[in-house]
Amino acid sequence: MSNDSVENAKKIVIGDPLDPQTSHGPQIDRKQFNKIMDLIKSGKEEGAKLQYGGAALGEHSLFIQPTIFSEVKDHMRIAKEEIFGPVQCIFSFKSQQEAIERANSSRYGLVSAVFTASIDRALSVSAALETGTVWINCYNALHVQTPFGGYKMSGNGRELGEYALAEYSEVKAVTIKLRETL
Repeated sequence: MSNDSVENAKKIVIGDPLDPQTSHGPQIDRKQFNKIMDLIKSGKEEGAKLQYGGAALGEHSLFIQPTIFSEVKDHMRIAKEEIFGPVQCIFSFKSQQEAIERANSSRYGLVSAVFTASIDRALSVSAALETGTVWINCYNALHVQTPFGGYKMSGNGRELGEYALAEYSEVKAVTIKLRETL
């Protein structure tokens, strides 16, 4: 898994987000950039294996190399916090049930991904995961018709698709007791 991830990370084009060839632009601001770099640093210090990246691109820019960690443990900050940056954390597990339990033990639940050749496994695992989106054999596959949003501490409501319309609506119940007349 980590070798495939590294090969895919090498193909990522970093640059101007208005350029159609760009796959990943800069971070939104210095605060987010610093948060991501701090999490990358903590991953290194806490013993995760840096497979690729992990550095800023340019001294004063907000660009960060795609970063891949393997041998990530549940107690590490990079395992417990939502990073919202170009960082992939790869965990090992011994059983499907262990993977589901560990994923669901997070206080977050925005997205997850299942990589498998078995459609039965993909469907059973996706049903068990407590996340708003599950990608199967892909990642970051967003479409305007598909609702997007998380469970738990990863947000309320949904963006995109017809579910997003509910975010612009207020539902009201009005109950009136009428006199009975015959």
